[in-house]
Amino acid sequence: MASEKESMENRNKPFLSLYSNYLRNRIHAFSISHFLSKITLPFRSTQRPHSFPLPLPSNSLDSSLVVSKPSSVHCVLEDILQHVFADLHSIQKNLHFWHSRAEGSDARKAYFMVFERGPRAFINETAKFLLPGGPAEGYSMKNLYQSASDHINERVTVLNCLRCSLATFLAQLYMEIDKIGADLVTDPESKLPSLLVTINELFSTLEASIGHLHAIRQSDSSVDGSYSIPLLFERLPEINQEGSQWTDCEIKDAISSVYQNLNKLDSYISVLVTKHKKPRKITQYWIRYTCGAVGLSACSVWLLRHSSLTGSSDLDNWVQEAKDSTVGFFKDHVEQPLLSIRDELFETFRKRHQGIMDHEEVQLTSDSLHRMLLAFSEQTKGQKLPENASDHEMIEIVMDRYEKELAHPIQNLLSGELARALLIQVQKLKLDTETAMLELNQILRANEINFAILAALPAFFLSLLLMMFVRAWFKQDTKAEGRGRIARIQRRLLVVEVEKRVMQYQNYIEQGLEKDAQCMFGLVLYSLDRLYHSVKRHAEASGEWQCLRQDIIDLARPGLQTAYKLTVTSRMERVYDCLLPSLKRR
Repeated sequence: MASEKESMENRNKPFLSLYSNYLRNRIHAFSISHFLSKITLPFRSTQRPHSFPLPLPSNSLDSSLVVSKPSSVHCVLEDILQHVFADLHSIQKNLHFWHSRAEGSDARKAYFMVFERGPRAFINETAKFLLPGGPAEGYSMKNLYQSASDHINERVTVLNCLRCSLATFLAQLYMEIDKIGADLVTDPESKLPSLLVTINELFSTLEASIGHLHAIRQSDSSVDGSYSIPLLFERLPEINQEGSQWTDCEIKDAISSVYQNLNKLDSYISVLVTKHKKPRKITQYWIRYTCGAVGLSACSVWLLRHSSLTGSSDLDNWVQEAKDSTVGFFKDHVEQPLLSIRDELFETFRKRHQGIMDHEEVQLTSDSLHRMLLAFSEQTKGQKLPENASDHEMIEIVMDRYEKELAHPIQNLLSGELARALLIQVQKLKLDTETAMLELNQILRANEINFAILAALPAFFLSLLLMMFVRAWFKQDTKAEGRGRIARIQRRLLVVEVEKRVMQYQNYIEQGLEKDAQCMFGLVLYSLDRLYHSVKRHAEASGEWQCLRQDIIDLARPGLQTAYKLTVTSRMERVYDCLLPSLKRR
């Protein structure tokens, strides 16, 4: 018995060891995940927006674990991507404006320098021409053109450098995540230390590239103020890079430094973009606003002179007249026509049983004519005719007699049957007239509703026109997320932008320009992020989101062939409803 008991214990020992190791690993993984969620929680907002998907393996996209319970490592990576995408967007908006100004003619640039930079710039540029020392010193339109070009080119250079540096940082981080995508799904916490070290190195590279902006700044720069203090990111302490030897405190400090670097990056980018941003709308159109303000002030003074505040009753009289005119116009052109249409419509239905001619009256006339024809025919033929003799046969007898009587009209009018035949024809004409009126009455009754609708058409068209104006006002969105025609065009242009940048990225790869290729791949990711957020709501409404989302993720994968990506972009423009042109959609 003792030997059997020992053999059973030896047999169960491997299973107990395996189970204990499994429990230990699960508890360890849970403790690390719980610890990471606690230390990253203060840095994240309570409501996380939908971020661009991480380059995880395709089979993990359908995993309920990844979708419903994302790892804290994924949250850190998504936060980094969101910050970089937001900074790129702020740079791109201003860079697009300066590019449009740079592509303009010299006259357009000079107009911008004088009239679209505010009153102070207008006074300064005008003084250079009008003051006695201005033209004498050689300041001419050529100098103005050169000044405008320098002003615009400086901003384009700085913003281009910022965009390229951020795009390179984004591309390097995304490629690094793509390399370890499978490990981020199975055991993300084990790859966290090495990933944090890589992110720290990328921040150092970004710091060096952005710090280069201070060296290229011109001495006679037109940028107001001075640049901020050079960007200095937090560095990871000198610790062992093997994940098994990282303590919880070291992981917490590393993640904290990542979020501190993100905040520093946002602040630095915000300062640089603010100094090189496009003028505000009120600054660009200050002349229009000034003329409007002057006109409004003059109108206010004129109204004040005719108001009761200065002892004049003109304004009160004008207000009363305008009120009476408005009320009169409403009654004459809106209320009364609508009431007339309503009364006419209900009166028509109320008197549907009444008509111009009743069927009973027509039947009486028809019976009277039949008796007259029957009596005339029996007298003419000298024989009894059947009661069911047709009126057509008897009319032929009357007409034959009538033709014979016309041979001697005067004699037969006095002593013959001519007068009687004439009276029968008059009765026949009366019957035909009443029959025609009865048919006309039936046609009118059948079309009463049509006439009522026709009477209401002016009010209907007026309401329809008003609804079209209101709809156009509500749908005057020009952003790609909107529902209007312009928004649909913007989404299609985003697909075209992705396609062009994918081809440019491939050209840089073939030419061996690695840095330019990384920058262009970052711009591809930025365009895909904009497309992702632009089509999400529309694709979910049409049921296309799952397929469209997968296509966007495929376009972002660094390892896929360019030919396949171009095929995907072509399919997206042809298949998905939210990306179709308006005419094809109809």
